[in-house]
Formats: sequence, C-alpha cells, structure tokens
Amino acid sequence: MTSRPLQEQFIQYFLYQILRGLKYVHSAGVVHRDLKPGNILINENCDLKIRDFGLARAQDPRMTGYVSTRYYRAPEIMLIWQKYDVEVDIWSAGCIFAEMLEGKPLFPGKDHVNQFSIITDLLGTPPDDVIQIIGSESTLRFVKSLPKRERHPLANKFRNADADAVDLLERILVFNPTERIRAAEALAHEYLAPYHDPTDEPVAQEKFDWSFTNLDLPVDTWKIMMYSETLDFHNIDQDNVAPVN
Repeated sequence: MTSRPLQEQFIQYFLYQILRGLKYVHSAGVVHRDLKPGNILINENCDLKIRDFGLARAQDPRMTGYVSTRYYRAPEIMLIWQKYDVEVDIWSAGCIFAEMLEGKPLFPGKDHVNQFSIITDLLGTPPDDVIQIIGSESTLRFVKSLPKRERHPLANKFRNADADAVDLLERILVFNPTERIRAAEALAHEYLAPYHDPTDEPVAQEKFDWSFTNLDLPVDTWKIMMYSETLDFHNIDQDNVAPVN
C-alpha cells in the first residue's frame, strides 16, 4: 500500500472492485478471512483481483478461529465471538479503504490487546449487544475492565476525505457485524455511484463445493486436476495443448 493517500478516483475504483469481488465471493458461500493490501493485486490498467484464498472457508454458522492479519482483523474475531461470517471481510475492506484515504494503516496494533485498544479509541466501547456474545470468559472480563469510551465521528479523523467516503466508512466500521453494511449495499452507496452498475456486479450461480478438500488423492492426481482446471478456466481445449516432457 502506498505511503501517501491515493487520488479520489483511484480510491473509488479500487474499493469498487474489492466490494464487487466480495459480493461474488460471498454469494458463493465463501469467506476470504484474510483480506489485506498484500492480497490485492492491481495491474497497469488498474484492474484489481483478490488473491490468496488459503484461509478461505465456507460460510458456517459455527465458524470460529483466529484468522486474518491483525491490522485488518474484525473485532468479532478478536472478541472470540461464538461465530462470525462474511462481515469480517467487509471490515477488512473498510480498513483497506481507510488506508487508501490516509496513506497508512488505520488500526496498527502491536498485539491483539493494543489492536483492540486502538479500535476503541476511535470507535468507542463496544455496545452491550456485542459484549454479550463474547465467547470467552477471560475476553469478557478484559473488555468489561476497560474504561468507557465514546465513538468519535470519522469526519473528525478524515478531514480531507469526501463526505460520501466518510459516510460509507461509518457504515463499514461498525462493531456489530449484523449492522455492518453488506457488499451489495456498499456497491449501491453514493460514493461508488461513478462505477456502480447492477447489471455488471454478478453473483455466483451456485454455492462453492468444498467437498474436494475431503479427498485423499495422490499428489500427481492433484496436479492433473489443477492443470485441467486452469485450462478450463482459460477455455483451452486440452487436445490442443502440446504434452510436456
């Protein structure tokens, strides 16, 4: 990520593409779980792709576990919620959005305790409905021991940002994931109006099939399957591919 703020049109276009990608991924029942600048690829034409689905998982109401890079980690993961879902990716996208606006990470915590403290400095103490769902007694005691803090308007921090940009960020950086804006809703926000096109923001036709992860196959078989999948993705007929010696 650049060490200085990006120009507005680039921020809008990059954020639009991130959210467009997340809309599709989430519609397929997949949670990326490690969205960060290092997992965003951009070419010379400003085309953006989300990479590295190594931590990705199917949507599951029982999904738990400590994932994602700290700076971009959603609070429900740090608070060891009993479950989390696609909203963790939206939070991460919001952190990337803020980083593009400021040219530096929004929540650069040194460890998970410091990370949570930095978040509450800006967003205030988590509301009771969030605290009640904490799944760890020790984490619950820690959160309750913290001094009460008020949420600061993001407009005070992002003074040079467009008002619509700040409004969208306010809707993303919400403690309660059930109240956090979804990818499809964010795409329709006024800030992304220059690029928003409902006819070109596809959703998956079916949920992603994770059953292959349960297969116990030889390495060579996996290689052949991956090679075939690559050819299929690029619409290349295997009969027209020269054999490799």
